Amino acid sequence: MPKPSPVDSGASASVTPLSPMMRHLPEYLMESVLLGLFMISACAFTVLLQHPASPVHAAIPDPFVRRLFTGIAMGSTAILLIYSPWGKQSGAHMNPAITLTFTRLGKVAPRDAAAYAAAQFVGGVGGVLIARTVFGRLLADPRVGYAATLPGRWGVLVAFAAEAGISCLLVLAVLSVSNHPRWAAFTGVCAGAMVACYITFEAPLSGMSMNPARTFGSALFAGDLSALWIYFTAPPLGMLGAAQLYLAWRGRQSIACAKLHHQNSKRCIFCEYQAARGMAPPAQGTNPRPSTL
Repeated sequence: MPKPSPVDSGASASVTPLSPMMRHLPEYLMESVLLGLFMISACAFTVLLQHPASPVHAAIPDPFVRRLFTGIAMGSTAILLIYSPWGKQSGAHMNPAITLTFTRLGKVAPRDAAAYAAAQFVGGVGGVLIARTVFGRLLADPRVGYAATLPGRWGVLVAFAAEAGISCLLVLAVLSVSNHPRWAAFTGVCAGAMVACYITFEAPLSGMSMNPARTFGSALFAGDLSALWIYFTAPPLGMLGAAQLYLAWRGRQSIACAKLHHQNSKRCIFCEYQAARGMAPPAQGTNPRPSTL
């Protein structure tokens, strides 16, 4: 059998594996697109339900009923994105505060967390930019306001407390459901249902964000950054508090993975991270796949 030529040997030796961040680039892009789609949906339904020229607005004069329909629309959007092929692969955080919380729990590599957060902010801004291109002055109308999340008439302290509270409850629910073998597959439904309820009942207090990237995307185009500090601090504090409560209740070993939907055949960069750290495999009912391209 002929020996490989020096040129061939040199070419093979020069091939180097991709860095983890390059291998995980598809997940970063998916997170960006998922939040972008969520923002497009938020802007579209806000125009449809809140703009005074909309026939839907005229047909539904009651603000509470309009919030109810907005909640159903956005909760359904969240569920569809979580169970979409890209949501199943990236984990469908779509929220820097969620990613930070799972990082605190040791389920996300810090480099992936930083890339996820950057991608989410880009997605939030990009989604509103696309919506502005489509809806133009309709989205800029003061009664629509780029679907911005702003404190209600009770002021910033109430808005801060409300954001922290709903964020804490969301993460407690997500951790409880996602780590239960029987109910884990319904984590996305639980999260979407809570988004719908929060928009319907809590939005008058804080605008209902729980998401720094979601709020920043709207606030940037609305030109109102005055209350941005609330949505950059309250959701992470509430979610990190929930993580500590869950750790005290169930312990770190009870937390399987950072994906909201793990019962699928998509690759999991979070399981890869756990394997590299020599951690135990995910709990029963999950379906990890090595993170290879």
